[in-house]
Amino acid sequence: MRRVFLLLILFLLCPIALIAQVHSVSGTVRDGNGQMVSYANVFLLRPSDSTLLKGTSADEKGQFVLSEVSPGTYLLKASYIGNASRAIGIDVLRDVKIGALIIDQNVEVLQEVVVTSKQPVIERKADRLVFNVENTVVSQGSSWEVLQRTPGVITVQEELQVRNQQAVVYINDRRSRLATDELKDLLENYPGQHIQSVEIINNPPARYDAEGGPVINIVTSKNISLGYKGNVNGSYTQAVFPKYTLGTSHFYKTEKLNIFTSYSINPRKDFKGLENQINFIDSNGIFSRWDTDFDRISEVTTHNALLNVDYNIDSRNEISFAGSFLKSPDKSFDNFQRTEIRSTAQVLDSTFTTQSDLLENQDNFSGDLTYTHNFKNYGNFKLNGHYTRFSLDRTQDAQSDYFDPQGQFIRRFSFFTDAEQTVKIYTAQADLTSTLGTVNLETGIKGSFIDSKSGQEYFDILNTIPTPNTGLSDNYLYDEKVYAAYLDLSKDWEKWSVKSGLRAEHTQSSGFSRTLSEINNLEYFELFPSLYVLYTANENHSFAFDYSRKVNRPRYEDLNPFRYFINENNFIEGNPELIPSFSHNFNVNYTLKNEFFFDVYYRDNGRYISTLSFQDNENLILRDVTQNVLESTSYGFDFNYGKSVLDGWYLYSYISIFHEDETFVALESDNQIVVNEVDGFYIDLTNYLTLSKDGTFKGELGLTYLSGFLQGSYQQDESTLLTLGLRKSFWEKRMLLSVQFNDILNKFNSRVTSRYLNQDNGYFARPETQYIRLGLTINFGNFRLEDNQREIDKMERDRLAPK
Repeated sequence: MRRVFLLLILFLLCPIALIAQVHSVSGTVRDGNGQMVSYANVFLLRPSDSTLLKGTSADEKGQFVLSEVSPGTYLLKASYIGNASRAIGIDVLRDVKIGALIIDQNVEVLQEVVVTSKQPVIERKADRLVFNVENTVVSQGSSWEVLQRTPGVITVQEELQVRNQQAVVYINDRRSRLATDELKDLLENYPGQHIQSVEIINNPPARYDAEGGPVINIVTSKNISLGYKGNVNGSYTQAVFPKYTLGTSHFYKTEKLNIFTSYSINPRKDFKGLENQINFIDSNGIFSRWDTDFDRISEVTTHNALLNVDYNIDSRNEISFAGSFLKSPDKSFDNFQRTEIRSTAQVLDSTFTTQSDLLENQDNFSGDLTYTHNFKNYGNFKLNGHYTRFSLDRTQDAQSDYFDPQGQFIRRFSFFTDAEQTVKIYTAQADLTSTLGTVNLETGIKGSFIDSKSGQEYFDILNTIPTPNTGLSDNYLYDEKVYAAYLDLSKDWEKWSVKSGLRAEHTQSSGFSRTLSEINNLEYFELFPSLYVLYTANENHSFAFDYSRKVNRPRYEDLNPFRYFINENNFIEGNPELIPSFSHNFNVNYTLKNEFFFDVYYRDNGRYISTLSFQDNENLILRDVTQNVLESTSYGFDFNYGKSVLDGWYLYSYISIFHEDETFVALESDNQIVVNEVDGFYIDLTNYLTLSKDGTFKGELGLTYLSGFLQGSYQQDESTLLTLGLRKSFWEKRMLLSVQFNDILNKFNSRVTSRYLNQDNGYFARPETQYIRLGLTINFGNFRLEDNQREIDKMERDRLAPK
């Protein structure tokens, strides 16, 4: 098997040196007096909608060269310090040399690279859906708001999902590795005006890692001006508790060096309430009812710093470094719960309260070094090395006091835990992009090496004296090695576009538990094919089909066999025997007039890794267990359409009808087989409003409705979200002021329940979804300059984030 794998790698890395049909466009930039304009921006635009396709800067003599231009018809335009030349049409069939682009002081003033004002355009490609938003009403909010308005994207408890799967967010093909709330904070502070398009890739091709769900790739505008820009930004949020963020970023660009750095501090205090009900059942029915009110107050100050450095060795070679550091010291959780235990006749039997105090320290550092060599005509070769170190220390001090119906003290139960986890990730990869005749080719290899060490010490508190409990203490060691190679081939001709790929991955993993005294070794070799076919019958009708196979590996935290206790009767435990799950994904699309999009999809999720809750009726315990289900499927129908109702009013609509099911072993019901399924629908209606003639005052009114959802062994009730946002820019967008009203109806949170066989429990969680947020950003320097901000692209880091 290893010989086959090595031969496959050698085959994929065979040198390819065929030349594509591309040309260059060159010329000069002058002012109205005929003088050369140094360092002016030159743009190659699409004639149909003035979308930016390629850009460069003139040199100190006003001369410019646009290389690697495919044959076709384009518009060419230059700009400098807010003034622009007139666009001229060029037909590129060979290398083109023009006279001069003339920038006159009386010609239009550019506010953006693309000066036309248009509505969002949806474009169907062979392997993805492209939502072109640059210079549209959609782009007037934050990047987070742009993603929320992107076709097919659903927000579930601040998690971005596509077709009921958690989506992976990329920025310019750089994968974000932040936790859900940290990613939301980042995107809320990244202006939507910088986004050119959003790509939705339901079935990512072979060049993407086999692990992971759908991909959301944010493509930013490519303004390549020289100079400096920076900003300071802040926001204030009023919910149950007030909270704020402060940040600053700076970018400096010369002809050879780009440097981006940012820092943010986020002190916050959050509240989360929860109402939990458990009905314990015996052969005669319900014999005990537990009703719990749980309140959590958490406090933390998070520091986040980024540094990106790009150095152009020459016109074809570049070396880049990206580093990030996140530190959350002394994060405290103050948990208090009160439980009433009643008989079947609702007579109070007893009560107990639990005070649980947690303290966490988290550090996350990552570094990414990349060398890129661009070929003369088309394509490039990249070498990349990556390192991540994640550490988490957590202590918990819990005490439960039990009382009789009259409130008299009965007994006390106390415990203390001290846990720590360190994860180190190393990756190395090489990627090649080129052509094979008229076929585009992408190929590469990658090695990933993960070292995870976890430990937890559990102490029973007896008469204020800590006593070690070896049965609940453990050390867990986990090592994983993944060797991968991939090949993607694509070709466009006449009415057809086809892309096919194959990814091969060889995985070795080993887990050791001190308490269980066992080693779990796993080794497997898997192939992950993908196929995309697009047929465009004419300008009004197109059809597409795509397929891919994917893998879902367990998170490192889920593999730890530790127990996290809410109280002695309610806890979460890991599962070191989890195995990867493999899925098959199918999709068929029909597009009408490039405005109406119809999608039918089917997904076999295989032995999906799910978190399931089980109540032990004999010992009166509720526990959450992560396990592989027996099987899981998803299928549905999606429709989206956007239209300008009136000038200044754009309405976007998205409708999804879906089915989800999971078949699992009921651990506390004699291991019977249970199917949990839901049929639901999702509706999103969003109004984008331009409230001033000059376009500096924007508004957005959105309404979403979700009829129900599947969460492991639970089913979620309906939820409704009504939002209102206003945004005003001042001083030619040097200052931006915004206000957002979220969850106006207070109906976004919903109850979840699990009722089958001898299981009957549910809860209603109430995080701070209803709030008012004020935001302020002040730009300085050449603030329209596009920076080199990016996120480190390593899928292995995704498994660090808690669910």
